[in-house]
Amino acid sequence: MREKEKMLAGKLYRAFGEELVAERQVAKELIFEFNSLHPNKIEQRNKIIQRLFGKTGKNFIIEPLFRCDYGYNIYIGENFYANYNCTIIDCAKVTIGDNAFIAPNVSLFTAGHPVHPDIRNDQLEYAIPIFIGNNVWLGGGAIVNPGVTIGDNAVIGSGSVVTHNIPANVVAVGNPCRVKRKITEKDKNNFFGDAR
Repeated sequence: MREKEKMLAGKLYRAFGEELVAERQVAKELIFEFNSLHPNKIEQRNKIIQRLFGKTGKNFIIEPLFRCDYGYNIYIGENFYANYNCTIIDCAKVTIGDNAFIAPNVSLFTAGHPVHPDIRNDQLEYAIPIFIGNNVWLGGGAIVNPGVTIGDNAVIGSGSVVTHNIPANVVAVGNPCRVKRKITEKDKNNFFGDAR
Protein backbone atom coordinates (compact mmCIF):
# COMPACT_ATOMS: atom_id res chain seq x y z
CA MET A 1 0.00 0.00 0.00
CA ARG A 2 1.36 3.44 -0.96
CA GLU A 3 1.85 6.09 1.72
CA LYS A 4 -0.92 8.20 0.16
CA GLU A 5 -3.33 5.25 0.32
CA LYS A 6 -2.42 4.72 3.97
CA MET A 7 -2.94 8.42 4.69
CA LEU A 8 -6.38 8.47 3.07
CA ALA A 9 -7.36 5.22 4.82
CA GLY A 10 -6.58 6.61 8.28
CA LYS A 11 -3.58 4.33 8.82
CA LEU A 12 -0.12 5.27 10.04
CA TYR A 13 1.89 6.64 7.11
CA ARG A 14 5.12 8.47 6.29
CA ALA A 15 4.42 12.00 5.09
CA PHE A 16 7.88 12.47 3.59
CA GLY A 17 7.54 9.86 0.85
CA GLU A 18 8.21 11.11 -2.67
CA GLU A 19 4.57 11.12 -3.82
CA LEU A 20 3.20 13.08 -0.85
CA VAL A 21 6.07 15.57 -0.86
CA ALA A 22 5.44 16.21 -4.58
CA GLU A 23 1.70 16.73 -3.99
CA ARG A 24 2.36 19.16 -1.13
CA GLN A 25 4.76 21.04 -3.41
CA VAL A 26 2.03 21.46 -6.05
CA ALA A 27 -0.31 22.82 -3.35
CA LYS A 28 2.39 25.17 -2.01
CA GLU A 29 2.93 26.64 -5.45
CA LEU A 30 -0.78 27.24 -6.00
CA ILE A 31 -1.13 28.74 -2.52
CA PHE A 32 1.88 30.99 -3.11
CA GLU A 33 0.24 32.26 -6.28
CA PHE A 34 -3.10 32.73 -4.47
CA ASN A 35 -1.54 34.62 -1.56
CA SER A 36 0.56 36.83 -3.87
CA LEU A 37 -2.25 38.11 -6.10
CA HIS A 38 -3.36 41.74 -5.99
CA PRO A 39 -6.49 42.17 -3.83
CA ASN A 40 -8.63 43.04 -6.87
CA LYS A 41 -7.85 39.70 -8.59
CA ILE A 42 -10.77 37.93 -6.92
CA GLU A 43 -11.72 35.83 -9.96
CA GLN A 44 -8.13 34.59 -10.36
CA ARG A 45 -7.92 33.73 -6.67
CA ASN A 46 -11.19 31.78 -6.86
CA LYS A 47 -9.99 29.83 -9.90
CA ILE A 48 -6.88 28.77 -7.99
CA ILE A 49 -9.02 27.56 -5.09
CA GLN A 50 -11.27 25.63 -7.51
CA ARG A 51 -8.17 23.91 -8.93
CA LEU A 52 -6.79 23.23 -5.47
CA PHE A 53 -9.86 22.03 -3.52
CA GLY A 54 -11.71 18.77 -3.93
CA LYS A 55 -15.02 20.69 -4.19
CA THR A 56 -16.28 24.24 -3.87
CA GLY A 57 -19.68 25.83 -4.09
CA LYS A 58 -20.34 28.60 -6.59
CA ASN A 59 -20.09 31.33 -3.95
CA PHE A 60 -17.09 31.44 -1.63
CA ILE A 61 -14.54 33.89 -0.30
CA ILE A 62 -11.16 32.92 1.11
CA GLU A 63 -9.05 35.81 2.29
CA PRO A 64 -5.29 35.61 1.94
CA LEU A 65 -3.19 34.45 3.66
CA PHE A 66 -4.40 30.88 3.40
CA ARG A 67 -2.50 27.63 3.94
CA CYS A 68 -3.21 23.93 3.40
CA ASP A 69 -1.23 20.73 2.78
CA TYR A 70 -2.87 19.16 -0.27
CA GLY A 71 -6.09 20.99 -1.06
CA TYR A 72 -7.77 18.06 -2.78
CA ASN A 73 -9.09 16.83 0.58
CA ILE A 74 -11.01 20.09 1.24
CA TYR A 75 -14.72 20.16 0.33
CA ILE A 76 -16.65 23.38 0.96
CA GLY A 77 -20.32 24.19 0.43
CA GLU A 78 -22.11 27.31 -0.77
CA ASN A 79 -21.55 30.74 0.77
CA PHE A 80 -18.30 29.74 2.47
CA TYR A 81 -16.21 32.49 4.05
CA ALA A 82 -12.72 32.11 5.54
CA ASN A 83 -11.08 35.20 6.97
CA TYR A 84 -7.34 35.92 7.16
CA ASN A 85 -4.78 33.28 8.14
CA CYS A 86 -6.92 30.18 7.80
CA THR A 87 -4.87 26.98 7.98
CA ILE A 88 -6.31 23.61 6.96
CA ILE A 89 -4.02 20.61 7.38
CA ASP A 90 -5.96 18.34 5.04
CA CYS A 91 -4.16 15.01 5.19
CA ALA A 92 -7.64 13.55 5.58
CA LYS A 93 -10.91 14.88 4.19
CA VAL A 94 -12.23 18.16 5.56
CA THR A 95 -15.91 18.66 4.73
CA ILE A 96 -17.51 22.03 5.47
CA GLY A 97 -21.20 22.63 4.79
CA ASP A 98 -23.10 25.63 3.42
CA ASN A 99 -23.03 29.10 5.00
CA ALA A 100 -19.94 28.43 7.12
CA PHE A 101 -18.07 31.41 8.56
CA ILE A 102 -14.46 31.02 9.64
CA ALA A 103 -12.97 33.93 11.58
CA PRO A 104 -9.29 34.99 11.41
CA ASN A 105 -6.53 32.66 12.56
CA VAL A 106 -8.64 29.48 12.60
CA SER A 107 -6.82 26.16 12.16
CA LEU A 108 -8.28 22.78 11.18
CA PHE A 109 -5.90 19.87 11.78
CA THR A 110 -6.69 16.39 10.43
CA ALA A 111 -3.12 15.20 11.02
CA GLY A 112 -1.82 13.86 14.29
CA HIS A 113 1.35 12.28 15.58
CA PRO A 114 1.64 9.18 17.77
CA VAL A 115 2.05 9.80 21.50
CA HIS A 116 4.89 7.28 21.93
CA PRO A 117 8.21 8.82 20.86
CA ASP A 118 9.57 5.65 19.23
CA ILE A 119 6.68 5.57 16.74
CA ARG A 120 6.66 9.34 16.28
CA ASN A 121 10.43 9.42 15.70
CA ASP A 122 10.00 6.80 12.97
CA GLN A 123 8.31 9.68 11.06
CA LEU A 124 4.88 8.07 11.25
CA GLU A 125 1.71 10.12 11.50
CA TYR A 126 -2.02 9.61 11.00
CA ALA A 127 -4.96 11.63 9.69
CA ILE A 128 -8.63 11.55 10.67
CA PRO A 129 -11.36 13.50 8.78
CA ILE A 130 -13.06 16.62 10.10
CA PHE A 131 -16.72 17.34 9.35
CA ILE A 132 -18.28 20.78 9.89
CA GLY A 133 -22.00 21.12 9.23
CA ASN A 134 -24.12 23.86 7.68
CA ASN A 135 -24.40 27.37 9.18
CA VAL A 136 -21.42 26.91 11.50
CA TRP A 137 -19.42 29.85 12.79
CA LEU A 138 -15.88 29.24 14.07
CA GLY A 139 -14.66 32.17 16.16
CA GLY A 140 -11.24 33.76 15.82
CA GLY A 141 -8.27 31.60 16.74
CA ALA A 142 -10.32 28.42 17.13
CA ILE A 143 -8.52 25.12 16.60
CA VAL A 144 -10.31 21.96 15.44
CA ASN A 145 -8.45 18.70 16.05
CA PRO A 146 -8.44 15.44 14.05
CA GLY A 147 -11.65 13.44 13.88
CA VAL A 148 -13.98 16.18 15.14
CA THR A 149 -17.53 16.67 13.87
CA ILE A 150 -19.28 19.99 14.49
CA GLY A 151 -23.05 19.90 14.02
CA ASP A 152 -25.25 22.26 12.00
CA ASN A 153 -25.78 25.81 13.30
CA ALA A 154 -23.12 25.49 16.01
CA VAL A 155 -21.08 28.49 17.14
CA ILE A 156 -17.55 27.86 18.40
CA GLY A 157 -16.23 30.67 20.58
CA SER A 158 -12.97 32.49 19.88
CA GLY A 159 -9.84 30.74 21.09
CA SER A 160 -11.59 27.40 21.59
CA VAL A 161 -9.71 24.13 21.12
CA VAL A 162 -12.18 21.58 19.79
CA THR A 163 -11.02 18.10 20.78
CA HIS A 164 -14.38 16.28 20.73
CA ASN A 165 -17.56 16.34 18.66
CA ILE A 166 -19.90 19.29 19.15
CA PRO A 167 -23.65 18.74 18.57
CA ALA A 168 -25.89 20.89 16.38
CA ASN A 169 -27.58 24.09 17.55
CA VAL A 170 -25.25 24.98 20.43
CA VAL A 171 -22.73 27.58 21.50
CA ALA A 172 -19.52 25.88 22.60
CA VAL A 173 -16.42 27.55 24.04
CA GLY A 174 -13.16 26.94 25.85
CA ASN A 175 -10.09 24.75 26.01
CA PRO A 176 -11.12 22.04 25.75
CA CYS A 177 -14.24 23.26 23.95
CA ARG A 178 -17.46 22.42 25.79
CA VAL A 179 -21.11 23.12 25.13
CA LYS A 180 -22.18 26.28 26.95
CA ARG A 181 -25.83 26.36 25.92
CA LYS A 182 -28.38 25.68 23.18
CA ILE A 183 -29.13 28.25 20.50
CA THR A 184 -32.77 29.39 20.86
CA GLU A 185 -35.27 31.73 19.22
CA LYS A 186 -34.20 34.41 21.74
CA ASP A 187 -30.88 34.64 19.89
CA LYS A 188 -32.62 36.35 16.96
CA ASN A 189 -32.80 39.49 19.13
CA ASN A 190 -29.58 38.93 21.05
CA PHE A 191 -26.89 39.61 18.47
CA PHE A 192 -23.99 38.66 20.72
CA GLY A 193 -25.66 35.45 21.89
CA ASP A 194 -23.41 35.28 24.98
CA ALA A 195 -20.64 33.92 22.76
CA ARG A 196 -18.30 36.70 23.87
